[in-house]
Amino acid sequence: MIRRIDLRGAAETGPVDYRTAVPRAEFDIEAAIPAVHAICEAVRTRGLEAIFEMSAKHDGVPQTDIRVPRQALVDALEQLDPAIRAGLDESIRRLRATCAQELERDAVTDLGPGARVTHKKVPVGRVGLYVPGGLAPLVSSVLMNVVPAQVAGVESIALSSTPQKDFGGLPHPTILAACELLGIEEVYAVGGAQAIAMFAYGVGPCERVDLVTGPGSIWTVTAKRLLKGQVGIDSEAGPTEIAILADDTADAAYVAADLISQAEHDPLASAVLVTTSQRLADDVDAELDKQISTTKHVERIRTALSGPQSGVVLVEDLEQGLKVVDGYGAEHLEIHTVDASAWAARVRNAGAIFVGPHAPVSLGDYCAGSNHVLPTGGCSCHSSGLSVRAFTKSIHVVDYDRGALAEVADHVVTLAEAEDLPGHGAAVRVRFS
Repeated sequence: MIRRIDLRGAAETGPVDYRTAVPRAEFDIEAAIPAVHAICEAVRTRGLEAIFEMSAKHDGVPQTDIRVPRQALVDALEQLDPAIRAGLDESIRRLRATCAQELERDAVTDLGPGARVTHKKVPVGRVGLYVPGGLAPLVSSVLMNVVPAQVAGVESIALSSTPQKDFGGLPHPTILAACELLGIEEVYAVGGAQAIAMFAYGVGPCERVDLVTGPGSIWTVTAKRLLKGQVGIDSEAGPTEIAILADDTADAAYVAADLISQAEHDPLASAVLVTTSQRLADDVDAELDKQISTTKHVERIRTALSGPQSGVVLVEDLEQGLKVVDGYGAEHLEIHTVDASAWAARVRNAGAIFVGPHAPVSLGDYCAGSNHVLPTGGCSCHSSGLSVRAFTKSIHVVDYDRGALAEVADHVVTLAEAEDLPGHGAAVRVRFS
C-alpha cells in the first residue's frame, strides 16, 4: 500500500537534495487562483448577495443571513455531550497555560541619559478566525485559534465556519458550542474562499479584520495568498503531514497507528516513515493492513497512504535520517528512537516535534498544550506554528530628550548627507540653531 524509497547509499554518487527526496501531494495554488480571484472579487463588489449564492452553490444551503444567532451558540453548549465539554475544558486549560508563557513583554533599552527605545508589544485590533467544516468538524481548531488570540489581548474576535446543510445552514453544533464556551459571540456561517474575502473586505454585519488565521482547503489557502496585504495572514497551511523518524526500537503498531491518524484527515494527507530498519518497515506494512481494516474512513486513508505524497524511506543511519526529516520539514514530526530527546534537539525544520513513543501527533491535535495550526509544505524551514506571537505586533517607541539628541546629532547629519538626503540632517540641525 505505502511505497518504499531507498536512500541507502544515495550520497555515494554525490550531494543529495533531501528537500526533494520525498514528493508532496499536488496542492496547486497557482491553478486555483483564477477561480478564487473571481470569488473574492464577487464578495468585494456584491457583498452578501455573492456569499448567499456561493453558500447555495457549494454548500447546498439557502441563506438570508450569515450571522449565527446568539441563541444557537447557547443551545449548542447546553446540548453538548458532557464528556466532550470536559475534553474541551482540559484542552483550553493546557493551551492557555502554554500561551501565557509565550506572551512577550515590552523590552526597554536605555542607550544613555535621556535616550530610551522601547520595543512595545501590541495586540492586533481585530482578527478573523477560520475553522474548516468540510470532511470533519474541526472543533479543536476553534480552541487553537481563539485561545492564543485571547491571551494576546485581541479585543475583537470574529470566527467563521462552513454552513452545514444537516444543521439548518449553521456551522456544526460542536463548533458553535466551543465558541460559546470561549465567549466568542461573533460567529458567521460562511466557508471557503468567500469567508476569507468577507474578513478581508468587511461584508454585511462583519466588519473588516486586520488579520486572518486558521487552516483550510486549497480554496481558503489561495484566498489568503491573494488577499495578503489587504489583510494579514498567519500562513498558507495545506494538507496535513506526518513524518516519523524511527530506528529498530520503535513499536510498529504505534508507528502504523500514527501514520493512519493523519491520513484520515484528507486524501491528500502525507504520511512518511523514515527508518534505519528494514524489519520495522516490513512490520509497519503488516500493521497498516491490519489496522486500516478496523478504521472508519478506510477509502480516505488508503488513498492518502498509497499516494505519491506518502512513503517509507529507508536510510543508512539516523544521521542520514535526520537530514531527510530536516529536508522534508514536516508539519508534525515524531521521533521513535533510542535517545529520542537528543535527536529531537538536533531537528531544525518541523512545525512541531513529538518525542518518544508516548507523544503521538493526536496528543498535539487536542490536549498537549501545543498548537496544531502549523506550517506545511516544507514551510517550517522559515515559518512557525500559530501562537500568541501571531496575534501581536511590535512598535518601537523612541523617547529622546534634547541632550540625548545632541549626543548623536552630528552622526545623523553625516549619515543623511552620505545618503544625499539633506532634509534629514536639517530636521536635526533646526533643533539646535
